[in-house]
Amino acid sequence: MNFSELVGVGKTRAWRSALIFMLAAGLAACGTRATNDTFGLSAAPVIEGRASTNKQILVPEPTALKALDSDQVVIRLSGSELQYLSKAQWSDRLPRMVQAKLVQAFENTGKIGGVGKPGEGLAIDYQIISEIRSFEISTEGGDTAVVEIFAKILNDRTGTVRAQKAFRATTAVKGAGNPAFIKALDQAFATVSAEIVSWTLSSI
Repeated sequence: MNFSELVGVGKTRAWRSALIFMLAAGLAACGTRATNDTFGLSAAPVIEGRASTNKQILVPEPTALKALDSDQVVIRLSGSELQYLSKAQWSDRLPRMVQAKLVQAFENTGKIGGVGKPGEGLAIDYQIISEIRSFEISTEGGDTAVVEIFAKILNDRTGTVRAQKAFRATTAVKGAGNPAFIKALDQAFATVSAEIVSWTLSSI
């Protein structure tokens, strides 16, 4: 084999090596590419008609069972059977999203001395302790968004519970596809968060 033939073989091998590398890189990129649509909760509602207070409120992260303490959207097929909505996820862990939106809802009222999360240095009067009991799409009797949050108003200075109540809202899913499921959940949560804020302002 002469010199020019050796150069040709070398170029062919180099080209093949480059092609294999590019294919491998492409497959790796496909393997890490996000396949889920990501959703958030909409802006918190504005609550009107309640008297102002100079009290300051702390909103810790709600507690939740493991099935709800994630970024997955829960579908309840029956009383005991759960699945996650295919190709969809929340933009953060659900309890953290609920906490952020509750804080925003209180802020939007403009009727309290202050509101914040743990670690923000507020001189707290009351804590809103909450538990997410349902945040799901129920398929029994038609697709319906179900949101239930149990809340306690805790006097931070005495450690006593001022009031406690379960808040629940349902919204029928209208339309098809993941956006319709998320929209129904968003609407149900907006109702619950508005009720929690209104109840808190009337209780402290």
